[in-house]
Amino acid sequence: MKHLIITALLFFFLTATAMAAAININTADQKALETLPGVGAVKAEAIITYRKAHKFSSIEELSEVKGIGEKTVAKLKEQITVKEE
Repeated sequence: MKHLIITALLFFFLTATAMAAAININTADQKALETLPGVGAVKAEAIITYRKAHKFSSIEELSEVKGIGEKTVAKLKEQITVKEE
C-alpha cells in the first residue's frame, strides 16, 4: 500500500511539473522552440513567422505552419500551450 501511494504521488508530481514546463508557442523565442522534439531552426522560424500574422488560438492550429503536420502536433501536444499565464 505504501508503494502505491508513493507511486501515485510521484505520478502527480511529474505530471504537474511537465504541465508547468509547457512552452507557449505564442511567446517562446526561437531557442525555446528549438528545444521541442522535431523542431529545429527552420521550423522554429516558421512558427515565429506564422504567429506574427496569426496568434495561435489552439495547439491544433500549429499544423497550419509550413512544415508542421498533424503528427508533429500530436507529438508536441503535451509539451506546448497557447494559454497566457
